[in-house]
Amino acid sequence: MVIANPPYNAWQLDENDNNKNRKYPEIDKKIRLTYSDDSTATLKNSLSDPYIKAIKWASDRIGESGIVCFVTNSGFVDGLACDGMRKHLAKDFDLIYILDLGGNVRKNPKLSGTTHNVFGIQLGVSINVFIRLPRSKDAVRKAKILYYAVTVDWRKEQKYQFLETKGSIAAVKWKRLTPDKKNNWLTSGNEEEFSSFPIIGEKHAGTEPVSLFNLFCRGTCTNNDPYVYDFRKEVLESRVRKMVESYSVELARWQKHGRGKNVEDVIHVDPLVLKWIRRTKRELERETEAEFDSALIRTAQYRPFCKQAFYFERLFNEDLYRLPTFFPTINSEKENRAIVLTDSGSEKPFMALMCRHIPDMHIVGGGASAQVFPFYSYSEDGKHKQDNITPKARTLFQIFYADDGITAADIFHYVYAVLHHPAYRTRFAENLKRDLPRIPFIGVAVGEKNASFYPLAAVETMQGDNKPGHNPKASAKLFHTFADAGKKLADLHVNYESAKEFPLKRQENKEAKLDWRVEAMKLSKDKASLFYNDFLTLTGIPPEVFGYKLGNRSALEWVIDQYRVTKDDQGNIVSDPNRMDDEQYIVRLIGQVITVSLETIKIVGGLPELKFGGG
Repeated sequence: MVIANPPYNAWQLDENDNNKNRKYPEIDKKIRLTYSDDSTATLKNSLSDPYIKAIKWASDRIGESGIVCFVTNSGFVDGLACDGMRKHLAKDFDLIYILDLGGNVRKNPKLSGTTHNVFGIQLGVSINVFIRLPRSKDAVRKAKILYYAVTVDWRKEQKYQFLETKGSIAAVKWKRLTPDKKNNWLTSGNEEEFSSFPIIGEKHAGTEPVSLFNLFCRGTCTNNDPYVYDFRKEVLESRVRKMVESYSVELARWQKHGRGKNVEDVIHVDPLVLKWIRRTKRELERETEAEFDSALIRTAQYRPFCKQAFYFERLFNEDLYRLPTFFPTINSEKENRAIVLTDSGSEKPFMALMCRHIPDMHIVGGGASAQVFPFYSYSEDGKHKQDNITPKARTLFQIFYADDGITAADIFHYVYAVLHHPAYRTRFAENLKRDLPRIPFIGVAVGEKNASFYPLAAVETMQGDNKPGHNPKASAKLFHTFADAGKKLADLHVNYESAKEFPLKRQENKEAKLDWRVEAMKLSKDKASLFYNDFLTLTGIPPEVFGYKLGNRSALEWVIDQYRVTKDDQGNIVSDPNRMDDEQYIVRLIGQVITVSLETIKIVGGLPELKFGGG
């Protein structure tokens, strides 16, 4: 029997510390060959967590029979990257008990780690008992999975009392879980209908009959934000020049004294100048030279309605993925657009945002990575481009709607509108936590007026002399209604800096000097007013504004959160959003984002109503 409370978190905060988590080559290899190889997730970093290593080690340690009892992070119960782990646990044990104590602040911002979590941390916690019964070697195991979750909003004292009262497994009213084909244990709310729609993009080649987009990737992963982002282009340029110079000095040191040694024992760390992320260390070992290139200082969509200058260079960013083929040049930003949406496994509510600049991986903050679906893809020199909507998808849309005039741009904007429809988001909320979006055909049944979702198979019913179950002409009209709405939303979100300012009332403090500088803005308790600075308060904020959310924040709250003076974690690098050449930019932006929010709500509210089912 193995009883333990393993460490909870594998994420190293700073490569500069030169104090990485210990490596366990054998257990890492076992996890790679089991939990990782059988996972369908693209991002599998969470499988490096020490508690997962501990579970794997203990599973092997007890041999043919025994008990593993751990108090751990509960992320493995429903985490996307842990689907392979769940598959192996189910076939490695006979009985599995999961007592979910909740407390994940990242998934539920209404909770407080210090009051709702049994350990006062931000991660969910569970008590897990894995039981392996004595059996013959040839016997096949299939675990009976029993689950209980305490009330979501319980405070830690209530959880302690619950544990003390129950005392043992026998006193808990367990619910038996039946895993689905994707090794999901918690399947409540998942809609089977969702899997019948075409997928927006195929992560694993050859697994889907059709996908709408040919290429997609994550937003840029820097692991280096304070060094490669800044509100001011000239400040970033100065910082990057010093960073390149420092790297070059360390490269020379490596070439003279370091070859064959541990790179971390050779490099000098100066957090004022350069952060040694994994990518930068690898490039140093490869003796990659660095040279400053002003053309690589680009504009990035760092957060919703917040742009920053960005050094778009692989050496100083953890990974740029395919983004250099989506936004290879400044000119590509003028014509290309991309739908950015929260990835499967996100801890934040689903969102989609159109942008025309390089998007950040954490566009709606930590706990949520973002996937990028551009309209065009390019050669890396930007000279050649092609539509990113697949020809097969375009053909299927033309067939379903009996409309040869449907273009790739129409489909692109149709997708954007569907991703905003409240009925779509509500019905498939659980599916969107686990999978990339699937996009239904929206049509009208013969003899009906109300619109409904239709699966990919509906196209097959239109082959030969078969009569379709929907009215193609009426459905095509509906399609173009969605496409037009999607284009309006896209134009609104991309060109937000050109939106008309909402007429807020300005209350000026006569005792303070006229000042447009922002340090940190703050909403009043009723959210009707915004304290801009000591000189200015903006009043008359419509309450409807807060209904347009991206992740856990409204668009306006993102502006308030991002447009403030901050320092990096070490207190060395200052980020200042105030513009010397446009002092009223931020106050103007507030009014523009309010307008964008209200218009978004209006357009989304005007989308046709949907009933579920069809075809």
